[in-house]
Amino acid sequence: MTVRIAMWSGPRNISTAMMRAFENRPDTTVVDEPFYAAYLAATGLDHPMREAVLASQSRDWDEVAADLTGAAPGGAAIHYQKHMTHHMLPGVALDWTGQCRNAFLIREPEAVLASYTVKRESVTLADIGFERQRELFEREADRLGRAPPVVEGRDVLADPRGMLTALCAALDVPFSEAMLAWPAGRRMSDGVWAPAWYDAVEKSTGFGPPREEAAVLREDLKPIAEAARPHYERLAAFKLER
Repeated sequence: MTVRIAMWSGPRNISTAMMRAFENRPDTTVVDEPFYAAYLAATGLDHPMREAVLASQSRDWDEVAADLTGAAPGGAAIHYQKHMTHHMLPGVALDWTGQCRNAFLIREPEAVLASYTVKRESVTLADIGFERQRELFEREADRLGRAPPVVEGRDVLADPRGMLTALCAALDVPFSEAMLAWPAGRRMSDGVWAPAWYDAVEKSTGFGPPREEAAVLREDLKPIAEAARPHYERLAAFKLER
């Protein structure tokens, strides 16, 4: 039986590096942000490479969910799904997530905003997904009767082996040494938006050293960071320790 892992992150975290780590396992296949086209179609937002994204994926929420809960590509034992929390708009059905082992990848909002605005100047609280991530976390915690796994990006960078071992244990899958390093370059599994967002990860061959998280924010970004922080801190209270 296939184990489906849904990893819920906001933008500008180490979500693509985490996807690389899982994809490097011999027992795992991955999917990159499968709801991105549906999200862009519903919101009309002007993201980098918008038309290419819309052409590359189904825009039908239910069709995407059916694919995610169907047979894993190649019959893989593990199907790792990289999701952006802000893609899951209010009103979108979430029943399919009950067929996944859901985990949550977090990063401090100040660091997210500083990184995000390098790529896209305009940003709102909804764009960075903190509130939605908390809603998804609370929903899964209610379903399980306990907190689902939470990992902090900088903790993974500081101790990849320790944190990935802890994450795999929490997801009830075996840790693999193959998760610690991977070949540089682009993947067929990468979304078509890779040229706009993945320049750093394409050069990587593993998890780099922890990033400097202190960020000097523009004045207009500080209220967004303040609004996001309670949601971040709620999840951070449950993060895994190595």
